[in-house]
Parts: sequence; structure tokens; C-alpha cells
Amino acid sequence: MDYLREAELKHGRIAQLAIVGYICVDQGIVLHPLGQGLSSAAAHDVMVQNGVMGNMLVFIGLFEIVSWLAISEMLQGSGRAPGDFGWGLQYLEGKTEKEVEWLKYQEIMNGRLAMMAFGGAVTQSVLYDVGFPYLN
Repeated sequence: MDYLREAELKHGRIAQLAIVGYICVDQGIVLHPLGQGLSSAAAHDVMVQNGVMGNMLVFIGLFEIVSWLAISEMLQGSGRAPGDFGWGLQYLEGKTEKEVEWLKYQEIMNGRLAMMAFGGAVTQSVLYDVGFPYLN
């Protein structure tokens, strides 16, 4: 079960970043010089044609290789909690066990919401060629 929770947390965290990035690009915030003046849906195709997405794939792949070491240790019974890479633990200091469990629950639920939001935003923007707020 730990591996499944690890995957859910990772997907949720990435989806949270993805929906914020998708909205930022549609609001005119330029994240890469080649994306100037493009919508999020159009920027994807331009970035793929110019090889930017290939570079991103390499860096994400390297991160996945390194993160597998922590996941492998967790699966071998190290006691590492799913999704715990040791970052941001200072935000949990001074909180009760019940408060920590509530924060973990909120992270899971917000990640699930972000996964649905990203899927909906991409679908709306591609099908109807609209930007943020993705209403037709």
C-alpha cells in the first residue's frame, strides 16, 4: 500500500504544480522565452517542436532515478513514510499527532482535486480553444 500512496502523493503534488503553471501561462506569465504570446495548449506543441520538452524529460527522468532510492528503502521496511523526502518538516513541528494527520489528509485531498482540475482545464482549453477561466 505504501507504494500506491507514494504514487498518489507524487501525482497530486505534480498536478498542483501543473494547474498553477497552466493558469500562469494563460494569464501571460512567460515561463520560457519560446512561449511568448502563446496559450498553454499552444505552448506545449511549440515546446515539443523546439526540443524543450525533451530536455525536461531528461531532468525529470534523472529526478525519478534518484527518488527511486528512497522509495526502494521504504519498500524494504526502512520506516520512511510515503511521500516523505525530509523537506518541509519544520512546518509540522509543534503540532499534535491529530493535526499532522489532518494536514496529511488535506494534502491527499488537495492533490486529488488538482488532478481533476488539471484534466478539466486541459480538456476545456483544447476542445473549445479558450483560456483561463476555461468557460465556454
